[in-house]
Amino acid sequence: MEQRTEHDLLGFLEVPDHSWFGIHTTRALANFPITGDRISRYPDFIRSLALVKKAAAQANHECKLLDKKKTDAISSACDLIRDGQYLDQFVVDPVQGGAGTSTNMNANEVIANIALVNFLKAEKGDYHILHPVEHVNLGQSTNDVYPTSLKVAVHIMLGTLSESLLELSASFSRKAVEFDKYPKVGRTQLQDAVPMTLGQEFRAFAHTLREDVDRLEEARELLTELNIGGTAIGTALNAHHDYRRIVLRNLRELTAIESIRGAEDLIEATQDVGVFVQVSGVIKRTATKLSKICSDLRLLSSGPRAGLNEINLPGVQAGSSMMPGKINPVIPEVVNQVAFDVIGNDVTITMAAESGQLQLNAFEPIIARSLFDNIMNMSSAMNTLRERCVEGITANPEHLRNSVERSLGIATLMNPSIGYTRATELVAAAAATGQNIADLAVEQGLISQDQAHALVSSVTSACSPLTT
Repeated sequence: MEQRTEHDLLGFLEVPDHSWFGIHTTRALANFPITGDRISRYPDFIRSLALVKKAAAQANHECKLLDKKKTDAISSACDLIRDGQYLDQFVVDPVQGGAGTSTNMNANEVIANIALVNFLKAEKGDYHILHPVEHVNLGQSTNDVYPTSLKVAVHIMLGTLSESLLELSASFSRKAVEFDKYPKVGRTQLQDAVPMTLGQEFRAFAHTLREDVDRLEEARELLTELNIGGTAIGTALNAHHDYRRIVLRNLRELTAIESIRGAEDLIEATQDVGVFVQVSGVIKRTATKLSKICSDLRLLSSGPRAGLNEINLPGVQAGSSMMPGKINPVIPEVVNQVAFDVIGNDVTITMAAESGQLQLNAFEPIIARSLFDNIMNMSSAMNTLRERCVEGITANPEHLRNSVERSLGIATLMNPSIGYTRATELVAAAAATGQNIADLAVEQGLISQDQAHALVSSVTSACSPLTT
């Protein structure tokens, strides 16, 4: 394998000549063999890094610190990365020491070498022509580039998550309309409570997810306050006095995120990662709700002979290597597990945020990885739940109606006409004899036969027939 020699403050090192990264990335590969993943696993993050580097180069050119030839070469290299090329060259582990320096250096080197070879007609490593740090990283520090790129990436990814959430909510809403005609027993603390419809149950699923779209959008807007231009600790050391204003303007244009703005206090913004805790908390909230829904789906479909058996989940694979004919609720189960992982990652993000010291939080890489994984996995889980489960759910109408007729909770519908005390006596008698509540009430002359027949049907209407 051909090598080229590069130099840094620690000395000389051989770098594979086919690689578009350089010495800093090579050292990071040796230093951080942690997860086996690469930052290329998160393409939105890489594209966001390229956007920030392009915005910075153009700002430095406007500040007369970078000539047009270098600026155009850097910008063009960033455009290729944004288009999806060279993503495999972003090879450092997402979990790394140094507050993300290895990621920033990886980007600087890849951009510099792409620019050198493709646009400046030079060779890889000809850094006297275009330097990864002196030119690509001009006016920047990892400490403002990394969190800015992270915020832009999460902003983009949350848009995808919101779309998945909306589509899943809409799927539950369609099922709610389909199931509105089916009465069933509502339950509290897993005990029979009062009648409702299956449609109402599914409409609640839809609504609880839909309202989290608004929460995600609120959190998303917090990500548009950036510390870019603050350089190392927020004092803007080594950046041109006009750079911050221009780079923010450029980022608004390049990302089409009009609400991008500079932080009021750059020193505070450089050390504080509270926004990621906030975003993570909202994602955890959604995951918690989603997991509860999936647990409900598993309960409602339990059986089919010895469980609730109110709905049927589509069978997607054999459920057992030993028990013939067994079908398991594997799609809700996998979504449950994604939710558990999200909740665990939220704890990681919280601890990482708390552990920042003085003017910088060194643990943004684990925050980034946890956030990216949570968003990507949640989006995939919701799409899978919608496509492989919710859209194929069917009801068991006869079983549902029989359960309502047998339920002691039917007595609650009689409260307005016979009173709570008499209804309680009916419940006790029905429990003792095994009779249906309605039949027993007719026997005792508390309601008519017509009212008894109308009880179950009343569940699907706006009011009880006993009060009309």
